[in-house]
Amino acid sequence: MSELFNQLLPKIINLPCDRILNKNDILNEDFLLQEEKKLKMYYSPHNEYVNTDAKIVIVGITPGWQQTKTAYESVISNLPYLSKADLLRKAKIAASFSGTMRNNLIQMLDESGVADVLNINHASTLFSTNRDIIHTTSIIKYPVFYKDKNYTGHQPRIDQSEVLKHYVYTVFPEELNLIREAALVIPLGKSVENTIHSIIFDSKHTLLSGFPHPSGANGHRKKQFVDQKEQLISTIKNWAD
Repeated sequence: MSELFNQLLPKIINLPCDRILNKNDILNEDFLLQEEKKLKMYYSPHNEYVNTDAKIVIVGITPGWQQTKTAYESVISNLPYLSKADLLRKAKIAASFSGTMRNNLIQMLDESGVADVLNINHASTLFSTNRDIIHTTSIIKYPVFYKDKNYTGHQPRIDQSEVLKHYVYTVFPEELNLIREAALVIPLGKSVENTIHSIIFDSKHTLLSGFPHPSGANGHRKKQFVDQKEQLISTIKNWAD
């Protein structure tokens, strides 16, 4: 169980439960973990849970505001009913990719053959009945904001920040090492891929290079996928074999 979660639970309990949370509720001194120049890192509960039995690990750069809000609201709504461990697991499930991004992600996973090698009907079940197969996470565990906006990995670059380097090169590899099986690691976007390439170079896991970022804002996603599709299919088959 996360020491941070236990430490901050009394403050989470005091958050409003009768309305949608806003940034003022969470992005404040109560939940501020670290500050470095114009970067601020806040606590969020959903990346505390690690599915150590995962076969697929989907990795973003850092939780955004929407994921953070969803995770807190999940914990608050389930507080009376669940153990602390289950609160964190539910928060993880609730805050995983949603909306257009999830639809794009599922489509690319299916077209790449992920469902076939896992012997499941459809990649959409990875977010429902086969949720035990995947682990979703970020190379920066907690949400980071630059000038109060979602951090994108570009300004500042990770290697320009001591705080970010610690989470990327120490905390994230420790989390990845908790995954028992030789997993397929799917980085969302070139920035994440380039960052973790060296981290798992000598590990048992397989990095799926060339997988486009599924965001609806990525206007080049379809062309990138078409260009990389054969390589993606080949990597996935080799991993499964």
